[in-house]
Amino acid sequence: MTDIRAAAKTIAAARRNRTPLPPLAGDAAPESEAEGYRIQDAVHKLLAADLGALVGYKIGCTSPVMQQYLDIPHPCGGGVFAKGVFDSGASLSTRDFVRVGVECEIAVRLGRDLALTEEPFTAEWVAESIEAYLPAIEIVDDRYVDWQTLGAPTLVADDFFAAGCVLGKPVARVGVPDVLHVIGRALINGVEVGRGSGTDVLGHPHNALAWLANHLAADGKSLRAGQLVLTGSLIKTVWLNAGDEVAMELEGLGRVEARFS
Repeated sequence: MTDIRAAAKTIAAARRNRTPLPPLAGDAAPESEAEGYRIQDAVHKLLAADLGALVGYKIGCTSPVMQQYLDIPHPCGGGVFAKGVFDSGASLSTRDFVRVGVECEIAVRLGRDLALTEEPFTAEWVAESIEAYLPAIEIVDDRYVDWQTLGAPTLVADDFFAAGCVLGKPVARVGVPDVLHVIGRALINGVEVGRGSGTDVLGHPHNALAWLANHLAADGKSLRAGQLVLTGSLIKTVWLNAGDEVAMELEGLGRVEARFS
């Protein structure tokens, strides 16, 4: 059986020290994604003093381009911490990451709790819990010796590349047309490097939110009012160089910017 605490301590130490994580060995290696999520919970507790409270979640592998890129054919979840959330215009340092990248996302902020008694959750049901949509830059970190050799269980245990996000201004749900048709553009130093739409996120971003709600419910957890959810990237991850200026433009939701010095 996997030693959950030993695995979590190894991952947390690598993140604190910004050292690439090698494949977990022996009793610390998770044998399944279920064990990976148990390790993830332990990692969250160990990192709370460093990264602040858990304020939401990110969902990875929700689009065909990312499923093909990571060779994982289904969604995976990770945590978002308070100290990793920034407002548009933020200036960040590449030295705070091992290998920093960005993704173009439709984020949502919840206006009410999703009680466990409401499961199973549908896309239509969870949509009613959304207070606002936000254009978002998800910050990801390739903090691994070689992520392609780790497997999904270890990537899940380490929050699936999650390193934070930069958020644009919220737009009230009632004022947004169907996000199914939102087109997102990723610009690096003013040059478009990727484009996608809401249809790329499990067919609809609300499907991704429903997946997360059901995933959490299976472990006795639930989404809460005020929490943030990054529903998944519309584009393939873009890896950055020092000095890059990043902008994501999402039709109907606005623009979000950041600089990585």
